[in-house]
Amino acid sequence: MKHLLKLQDLDKNEILDILNLADQLKYENHNKIEHHILKGKTLGMIFQKSSTRTRVSFETGMYQLGGQALFLSNRDLQIGRGEPVEDTARVLSRYLDGIMIRTFEQSEVEALAKYGSIPIINGLTDYCHPCQVLADLMTIREYKKSFDGLKFCFIGDGNNMANSLIVGAITMGMECSVACPDGYKPDAQIMKWANENGKFTCSSDILECAKNADVLYTDVWASMGQEEEKAEREKIFKDFQINDNVMAVANDNAMVLHCLPAHREEEITAKVFEEHANEIFDEAENRLHAQKAVLVKLMQD
Repeated sequence: MKHLLKLQDLDKNEILDILNLADQLKYENHNKIEHHILKGKTLGMIFQKSSTRTRVSFETGMYQLGGQALFLSNRDLQIGRGEPVEDTARVLSRYLDGIMIRTFEQSEVEALAKYGSIPIINGLTDYCHPCQVLADLMTIREYKKSFDGLKFCFIGDGNNMANSLIVGAITMGMECSVACPDGYKPDAQIMKWANENGKFTCSSDILECAKNADVLYTDVWASMGQEEEKAEREKIFKDFQINDNVMAVANDNAMVLHCLPAHREEEITAKVFEEHANEIFDEAENRLHAQKAVLVKLMQD
């Protein structure tokens, strides 16, 4: 594992290695055991999209690992004024020990890895969000103890979260269903891969997708960059909500996850959100631990 560009780059054993290390680091963190594994290391964090969880978790994670993180806004970098990404990659590789980037185009992340000589971590693109899904898998295993025999159901827009969740669920051996409106399906190549590698369905029938689910997951109807579509999307997605009707067809002990921020009474009711708040905020916390595990795997000497 040289980089974390997308979840498809990792096999089941590599994901398990990350999750096992994340569990260890979480235990040490909760028990006030310092783990300065990356002492003297510097992570550059390039943000072309705003962030709460990604910035705070990576910055805190590097501090807890004994290193430091530099916040690099596209307003501050020459890349925001037209410097080619390949030049930025080669320059920053001479200063830093790793780069985390949160941006729009997946190609930009891939170019950093191609032209740079240090580990690159995808903190989110329009195509995928591998760091979030590693935290999601960590949380599912915490609550369910194993991935074996689980059914995972995503309800909402077939966006970057759906793309990465499909890969994560299928790779770890879960059955995966996605409920989304026609015209808003996940990436076609990812769905093709899922059908070839596991049990996968994609449908606009929400209750059928949620039937017997062990894990239900949703995301906002309009992601960053789609604000102008918000009103139109509210009409299209109005029925794609995790509510009591959906919970009634899922398994009795089904857990609910949300990558946050959540818009209550849109993609999830306030009632269901609060009933599953412990799971959702454990999931948010696990961003810190899962990402620390990735940092160690990529940046440790």
